[in-house]
Amino acid sequence: MKDSFKARSTLNVDGQSYEMFSLKALEDRFDLGRLPFAQKVLLENLLRKEDGVNVTAENIEALAQWDPNAKPSTEIAFTPARVLMQDFTGVPAVVDLAAMRDAMQRLGGDPKRINPLEPADLVIDHSVMVDHFGTKDALSLNTKLEYHRNHERYKFLRWGQNAFSNFRVVPPGTGIVHQVNIEYLAEVAFTKEADGVKRVYPDTLVGTDSHTTMVNGLGVLGWGVGGIEAEAAMLGQPISMLIPQVVGFKMRGKLPEGATATDLVLTVTQMLRQKGVVGKFVEFFGDGLSNMPLADRATIANMAPEYGATCGIFPVDNETLRYLELTGRSEHQIKLVEAYFREQGMWREDGQREAEYTDVLELDLSTVVPSLAGPKRPQDRVALTDAKETFDANLSKFLEDHHGAEEERFLNEGGDTAVGGQVDYDKGAVQVEINGQKTLIKHGAVVIAAITSCTNTSNPDVLVAAALVAKKARERGLGTQPWVKTSFAPGSQVVPAYLQRAGLQHYLDELGFQVAGFGCTTCIGNSGPLPDEVTQAIREGNLMVSSVLSGNRNFEGRVHPEVQTNWLASPPLVVAYALAGSMTVDITREPIGKDTKGEPVYLKDIWPSQQEVADVVSGSLDREMFQERYADVFAGDSNWRNIEVSDAENYDWAPSTYIANPPYFEGMTMEEPGISEIKDARCLVYVGDSITTDHISPAGAIKPDSPAGEYLQQQGVEPKEFNSYGSRRGNHEVMMRGTFANVRLRNKMAPGTEGGWTTHVPSGKVTSIFDAAMQYKQDNTPLVVLAGKEYGTGSSRDWAAKGTNLLGVRAVIAESYERIHRSNLVGFGVVPLQFKDGDSAEGLGLTGSESFSFSSLEGEPEMVTVTATAPDGATKTFDAQVRIDTPKEWEYFRNGGILHYVLRNLAKES
Repeated sequence: MKDSFKARSTLNVDGQSYEMFSLKALEDRFDLGRLPFAQKVLLENLLRKEDGVNVTAENIEALAQWDPNAKPSTEIAFTPARVLMQDFTGVPAVVDLAAMRDAMQRLGGDPKRINPLEPADLVIDHSVMVDHFGTKDALSLNTKLEYHRNHERYKFLRWGQNAFSNFRVVPPGTGIVHQVNIEYLAEVAFTKEADGVKRVYPDTLVGTDSHTTMVNGLGVLGWGVGGIEAEAAMLGQPISMLIPQVVGFKMRGKLPEGATATDLVLTVTQMLRQKGVVGKFVEFFGDGLSNMPLADRATIANMAPEYGATCGIFPVDNETLRYLELTGRSEHQIKLVEAYFREQGMWREDGQREAEYTDVLELDLSTVVPSLAGPKRPQDRVALTDAKETFDANLSKFLEDHHGAEEERFLNEGGDTAVGGQVDYDKGAVQVEINGQKTLIKHGAVVIAAITSCTNTSNPDVLVAAALVAKKARERGLGTQPWVKTSFAPGSQVVPAYLQRAGLQHYLDELGFQVAGFGCTTCIGNSGPLPDEVTQAIREGNLMVSSVLSGNRNFEGRVHPEVQTNWLASPPLVVAYALAGSMTVDITREPIGKDTKGEPVYLKDIWPSQQEVADVVSGSLDREMFQERYADVFAGDSNWRNIEVSDAENYDWAPSTYIANPPYFEGMTMEEPGISEIKDARCLVYVGDSITTDHISPAGAIKPDSPAGEYLQQQGVEPKEFNSYGSRRGNHEVMMRGTFANVRLRNKMAPGTEGGWTTHVPSGKVTSIFDAAMQYKQDNTPLVVLAGKEYGTGSSRDWAAKGTNLLGVRAVIAESYERIHRSNLVGFGVVPLQFKDGDSAEGLGLTGSESFSFSSLEGEPEMVTVTATAPDGATKTFDAQVRIDTPKEWEYFRNGGILHYVLRNLAKES
């Protein structure tokens, strides 16, 4: 390694010596005080990794002289300290590694070269489903079902745990990956033996979940990438990126009574999404951080994908040390963190010089109000006082779309659909009997109330607030409504421990919020089935019902296919809406129930003060609690330990509908295939704005009559054993059939339909997207996708790119892209093209019936010319930007994808 700036130095802490690369070595030439914290982390990374090839002295100088207002243009190579995965995205990554071992053997190389070179952790947290709820044995029953459904996947991961070095697996039932990360895995100051010397540097990572950014709250730089990028990082490949712009977000003041960290993050998300920070770093600064607990910082950092940023980072300061102490890190580690970040000039204190930023937003925390976000996008914040009115407007639209008859009009008077009239919610109401009690289910019924997801279950303040709401409600005699499916999925085993110590868990239990599982449940579509009576009522009355969840995602079709509107809320508001049972109740003004004396109970009557919450947290949460719960975190329970596992180097690929050897490397040779032309392509999918990775590759339920459902039944799998798309990501046959299979997808190629339908252009036949793609493949016809703005927003789901590729799509033409999905498309050999500003598929008059031909991609052009030929022979020609953004991405693309690039290089070195 090179050291052009003589940055190598020594740090002594507590009698131990560490090698470090000091930023002070650059201070005589560059004003580093003007750099944001995040840029300093990247700068240290370049200093330490300078090799004259991937990282040069010129790269280091470019970052040290960073111009905050310049358009990103300088490519750098970022080498994360570690890789983090959850099981939905981690299983296909390990499948790919196993397939690469086989391919390496076929190419004549050493299969053992396919092994993580950087530390990799996989936390199994996405596979538990809320089948059972509202009972004391819900957790044990759901756990039993989880192991039954996922035995083949878990057997495979147990093999990987043994077969790959530098690879650890946190077994099921431990917690949510991002909470486990901040509570245990993250080191803040990372140490590693290198060339016989112990080295210290900033903890950094990439993860296969977009909410990897949660760890940014600890001052650890990391973000979500696709599984294919994560695999490359594990195999020692640096992440190619452009030096990012950094938007500063200044905090001042403190949250008022009644507002929570959830309300704050929904406000921040709305502000930043309106500002436009896609592809940028966001860095939080200002004296207001001194009033912000680490858990609140982590809540804000968690939702960086929702506000569109690559990351949302907080600097390291005294609050970081307090949290490390609380969560059981060693005394030496805490001293090392403080000494290292102070020495590097990366320590935050009030009143210090402010960095220079690309742009700055500012928020007075005292202006934050209780809020929800919905009904289908996390950035659509709604003040709690306006929630009923917003729901009414959505119900009006729903009734217009689904009924149309005059008697089904939304308002009683005048037929006006504007909000503000008298609403008749009884239209379409259905009487049902639930647990022996007859009741009416109406429009607006909250049928799911879930305290769930990494966003909030890592935050003791909002969970204690929820438990106090439950306590006060029970003391007044209130209960949840019978049609509400309640659940509580904590992010770690520490959560019920402190709630039980505080004497509060049993109040949640009495309202149906028993622990249903330790993992990411409702937020990713693992909400489980609704009670049959509720499902029948929804269908019979064509009711628009709701979920309220403490999650970060509420995209269409994600939470539950029967639920049309989904509202993100703080845990105490989840409890409140479970009590009220409906979005048609204005819980800020109307009673949410009646007490045992028949007196109305209002939200303000059961809402705890900040001091009440703080007193409970300080009295129930301590360091020993974390140390005890994480003492043997990789061992797992008896279910995990009793799984039989092979010790073979290569996987045996036994027949399985969960795990299958993918076809990516079939026919692969050592020669680079180059770039072939795209001629006479047909449009498979034509969609509008905000198409998410959930639309492209859903994670939730598999319908029996879908191509994936039909395939599974052909393999002898009964519908009750389907599990979910997310759990079957290790099987390409299922996932190909699940691509573009979201029940809420609206494909303009099949007008009037909803779901995975398209028109096979030559025949004019409306058929499933999968069947059409297979017909096109048989005819050797390449395919394209047409899309609007923000294509691919959402989770860092590699199958959204893999499935697109395997269906035969060669190019996507969109108005704009989400960062991760764009890079994933490139990484799997699909070229992302972008309409010029002002152009769109609709504006150009494209119908999708055309055939599309593209000018050559040889020579790495910035633009290509697209010729669209209509059935009558008329042509339209337009230019589109090639969104292969860096030289390294072009290398991946020329090789057919990032995995092929890595495999060829490793094979050459064998």
